[in-house]
Amino acid sequence: MTTTNARMRKMGGVIAPVIAIDRKVGRPLHRQIYEGFRKAILERQLGPLQQVPSTRALASDLGVSRIPILEAYSQLLAEGFLESRVGAGTFVSAELPVQVVRNDTPRAKEQSGRPVSRAAQALQIKLPTWVYGQGAFAISQVAVEQFPTDTWARLLARHSRAVTPQSMHFSDPRGAPGLRKAIADYLRTARAVNCNEEQVIIVSGSQEALDISARVLLDQGSSVWLEEPGYNLARHAFTLSGSNLIPVPVDREGLDVAAGIKLCRTARVAYVTPSHQFPLGATMSASRRIQLLNWAQNNGAWIIEDDYDSEYRYGGMPIASLQGLDANARVIYVGTFSKTLFPSLRLGYLVVPPDLLDRFVALRVAMNIYPPHLSQAVVTEFINRGHFSRHIRRTRLLYAQRRARLRECLETEFGSDLVVLDGESGMHQAVVLPEQVNDVALAHRAAERGLWLWPLSPYYLGRPLKGLLLGYGGVDVSVMPGAIRKLGQVLRGLVDG
Repeated sequence: MTTTNARMRKMGGVIAPVIAIDRKVGRPLHRQIYEGFRKAILERQLGPLQQVPSTRALASDLGVSRIPILEAYSQLLAEGFLESRVGAGTFVSAELPVQVVRNDTPRAKEQSGRPVSRAAQALQIKLPTWVYGQGAFAISQVAVEQFPTDTWARLLARHSRAVTPQSMHFSDPRGAPGLRKAIADYLRTARAVNCNEEQVIIVSGSQEALDISARVLLDQGSSVWLEEPGYNLARHAFTLSGSNLIPVPVDREGLDVAAGIKLCRTARVAYVTPSHQFPLGATMSASRRIQLLNWAQNNGAWIIEDDYDSEYRYGGMPIASLQGLDANARVIYVGTFSKTLFPSLRLGYLVVPPDLLDRFVALRVAMNIYPPHLSQAVVTEFINRGHFSRHIRRTRLLYAQRRARLRECLETEFGSDLVVLDGESGMHQAVVLPEQVNDVALAHRAAERGLWLWPLSPYYLGRPLKGLLLGYGGVDVSVMPGAIRKLGQVLRGLVDG
């Protein structure tokens, strides 16, 4: 490596910075020279109008050809760090500020002012150890081993080869017409949703659907009813909109509408998961649904119905959607393929009242214009050829078996020490721990043993109930007894320790 011990050196009357050249590193020589000069200028080792060495002089000093130096100088000239004067030489640009502030200490950052939005300041997301775990009992997992990957791969290959000029250009911001029709047909039949394809907007999962809905429906300071406990990513979406969050308690009948009215009758939006309340698992009763719809109509409010895994109900037919009862077009319906197909597909949909469609489409365009073509084409054919409905039937039977086995294992290991909450739907089981047990600490300790348990308390805004969410969608029944025994060991170790 070529360098010197001096910070600066004089070359033919011109002061030059130290430039370190290392031929063993992967960066090209011209890049190393460029970075050396750039650093010297930013750190004020070279000031405005100070002359730099000629390319010949610097090449001789560094022991390299003129070519990398010419390339480095050319880049510095293009970026405005250097300026060339005919007949005089090359100089540090006179246009650079007298001082470039460089102080990375936390105190300096605080004093210099580094403003961000209040919404961003309020948004606190720290992903814990159990979020990305794979195995028992992560609630985000589906039975990927049961997915018809060969069929999916054939459809994907076919549509990849069938690319047309039209498919490579901008398209309808609502999404592909064929997919919107397939979704509308499915929702009318399977979920009793009152809609046509014109009302469907394709999004990249339910989180984008919530973000768009919050931006359309809410102003800064608008109040939102949230289920307590409730889905914390929905909470984040409404926090970003600058909303006033109103936690409304949940019981065996779902959201307590009367309590919500007492807390804030004038809320602009109510966010609910009526078919399978997240995280406790209750199904909203018919009387509560009617109360909620009446409140929305009487107060000019909106309801966002998140129907995230309603296909999986084991005590009978799936519960019909809340939107299907709505005679006044007050419900925005949100659905996703993350549970029915697989999470990384990142494909979901909104069903929007006709008079709001223009506003939702405008937000869709402003955020990311339109959804990608290929995944929509594959999912459209997957639905139309019957693969989707067959996959739902298979996995519904499988998840029913896994749910039953999990509840058996919990009964065997814990008896009455844990309260296993009721619920005939979904892909996770909620259990309540003894009051003295710290569910977050338990989840951390379990993760060290390869168990991915989600604690219940973080889903509360107020005084929490201590518990666990055990996902069974991606857990084979053969591993459940051993995994539950391990959970018992971890829990007893935490209590005794």
